[in-house]
Amino acid sequence: MDRRAFMGTVAGGLFAAPLAAKAQQPGKLVRIGLLDYAASDPAGMARWKAFRERLRELGYVEGQNVVFESRWGNGQVGRLPSLAAELINVKVDIIVTAGSEAALAAKQATSSIPIVTATGADPVQLGLVAGLARAGGNVTGVTSIQSELSGKRLELLKQLIPRASRIAILWDADNHASALNVRDTEAAVKSLGIVLQSFGVRSPKEVDAAYSAMKRDHAAAVILVSSPAFMGNRRRIVDLAVTHRLPMAVGSREYAEAGGLLSYGTDYPDLFRRAAVYVDKILKGARPADLPVEQPTKFELIINLKTAKALGLTIPQSLLQRADEVIQ
Repeated sequence: MDRRAFMGTVAGGLFAAPLAAKAQQPGKLVRIGLLDYAASDPAGMARWKAFRERLRELGYVEGQNVVFESRWGNGQVGRLPSLAAELINVKVDIIVTAGSEAALAAKQATSSIPIVTATGADPVQLGLVAGLARAGGNVTGVTSIQSELSGKRLELLKQLIPRASRIAILWDADNHASALNVRDTEAAVKSLGIVLQSFGVRSPKEVDAAYSAMKRDHAAAVILVSSPAFMGNRRRIVDLAVTHRLPMAVGSREYAEAGGLLSYGTDYPDLFRRAAVYVDKILKGARPADLPVEQPTKFELIINLKTAKALGLTIPQSLLQRADEVIQ
């Protein structure tokens, strides 16, 4: 199925999916495992809060008919397999993941417990599902299509810095989803006449070295590939960009709120709310194999005007009018 055509039909497919699995027994206490690649900082907690609130709207009251088992990877890929094993050992009924690496760890740990992704890259390319229209296994859920939006972020930077000929991309070298994003960004720069400088990092020390290399190689701006590994250190990462006078574009609003120049990407709390609908459907008997993987429909452009002024950039009025939020 063509991806664009699929995006227009998938929402209806989710609610029309047949209820083939055995439904949860009335009165049973449901145990839901939450596996997040990131650290438990306020931004991550806010996303899971949206998930829990939507579940409550669907009738799941914590302590009455549902219990949550939360596990945080703290941005360390190596922690995820043991955390996934912990969730299986406490006999969760379903696992919900944030970040592609968390989903991969959960899938490797179990082929029988249903897994719902709240975020992540193309699950077909990652080997998580057989297809978008029908997942075909124990994994289904929502994808954040960050890599597919990479070209848009490049265009936004080009509008702000028309003469930019060299742009750096900073990414999590331990994240399979980030590698897909770099690949799609490399494809997008070919039509814009831009040289892309790639910096994959695995530690905070490597971030410092990457920024120094960007300036040495005369990068005009930097694209940060969103990753749960970066979320807890986002303020330091964006502060370094400003210190090195590198306008930054990124895929989630938390970085713009922390001082990055702009973000363009998915409304993440909305993804988590939609993941809750998957959980409800599966607990009521739907099979993950029969459910489509849903793509986002809500996107947001956030511009940090304060950072623009600090960098000596003038944001075109046309771009400000398009923004969903302007941080003064």
